[in-house]
Amino acid sequence: MIEFNDCALPHGITLSCRCTGIRGRPVLMFLHGFPEAAFVWDGLLEHFARPENGGFRCIAPNLRGYGPSSAPAEVANYRPKHLMQDIAALIEHEGGPLACLVAHDWGGAVAWNLAASAPGCMEKLAIINSPHPGTFLRELQHSPAQQAASAYMNFLIRPDAEALLAEDDFRRMWEFFTAMGAADGPHAWLTDAVRAQYRDIWRAGLTGPLSYYRASPLRPPRPGPPHHDPAAAAVVIARDKLEVQMPTLVIWGLGDTALPPALLDGLEDFVPQMQLHRVEGATHWIVHEQPERVIDYLQDFLR
Repeated sequence: MIEFNDCALPHGITLSCRCTGIRGRPVLMFLHGFPEAAFVWDGLLEHFARPENGGFRCIAPNLRGYGPSSAPAEVANYRPKHLMQDIAALIEHEGGPLACLVAHDWGGAVAWNLAASAPGCMEKLAIINSPHPGTFLRELQHSPAQQAASAYMNFLIRPDAEALLAEDDFRRMWEFFTAMGAADGPHAWLTDAVRAQYRDIWRAGLTGPLSYYRASPLRPPRPGPPHHDPAAAAVVIARDKLEVQMPTLVIWGLGDTALPPALLDGLEDFVPQMQLHRVEGATHWIVHEQPERVIDYLQDFLR
């Protein structure tokens, strides 16, 4: 049974969490991305908490800015150092190093950075369709294909993005899902019940989720007036901030049109202990589309 806990962290942030499993058991933590929330992990929480599947303590926070979690008003409060501080403090709250940190999309951006800067927080890392900052920066700086695929980011930082996204029952939000095909038919996973869960999160506020994009320079450049903005073109990341020296699982749906497979090229240079699974017939939303496959890969990795 999934429990709902508000975890008050020492630095004044509260993260609303979905938890299951016995306290004191090895911990798996799951980080969601945009425009999702902790509920997307429910099936995995329940699976890995069962004794026959490892009997893990499983926890999935709503990241800051999402749903009932704290949502600071200032964009600067969504910079990576603050997001990492939240998760490091939540890991400490749960009793120390994780057996594995599992993350998707923006959750993966937090996880990659935390694994590089504070490797003592976890024994293993699992990433699902979330670009490593080293390869993402390379592609944003040098690949017109990636710049075009990421152009939506510059829409999401517009001052009127919240209003535009909320129009017509969140029409543009649903298009983040429906614009990518699914191997099992026309988005069979996006049921009325799942849509209702998304509406609840989005109605709680979109400013926090959009602040992740507004706070990050890892976006395509916007040359010329009126918005001259070098964005990723002006970014330099030190090599020691990019290396992940722990066993790492990467699962990648190859039909992800926002994050093309070129982001995997050279990844082993930053992550030498990597297991990589490229999944045909899956998109950015592989956790919804093929949950059994994701679970199988994770189960093998955790052994």
